[in-house]
Amino acid sequence: MAKQYENSVPGLVIRQAEETDCGLILELIHGIAKYEKMEDQVVATEESLRESIFVRNRADVLIAEYEGRPVGYALYFRNFSTFVGRENMYLEDIFVWPEMRGKGIGKALLITVAKIANEEGCSRMDWVCLDWNTPSQAFYKSMGAEPHPEWLLFRAENENLKKLGAMM
Repeated sequence: MAKQYENSVPGLVIRQAEETDCGLILELIHGIAKYEKMEDQVVATEESLRESIFVRNRADVLIAEYEGRPVGYALYFRNFSTFVGRENMYLEDIFVWPEMRGKGIGKALLITVAKIANEEGCSRMDWVCLDWNTPSQAFYKSMGAEPHPEWLLFRAENENLKKLGAMM
């Protein structure tokens, strides 16, 4: 049975995802992609999720169920700070179906990931937010998070990543 985490929202269960949840995780990924207007970028499959999350243990996923119905998720993994000399938490996705927002579900997911980070001795938790997503920015700020003004996200992907890796 999947580990469950305490929260203060009546009717809400937050649990660790299991391998049988790969289809659900993919559905939720499509949900966040639609919200972020990035549906065309989703190439994940149930099999790629199964391999990465449950076989290779590259990430963890929390599933939020409200009154027995899956309504959201958080996907996170550990990274490392050389300056601090220990691991940190990186929150890749947090998503709640639009019709279920305003019930405290996203807040409960964010707090749960933060609790896990604290239990594991992480010194910080990082995530990114699209610049146009002002509702999420306001939510994160209300929870005590601040945008980091000194750092820019850089990315090498697809063909550029292949070219970078072949530069010698």
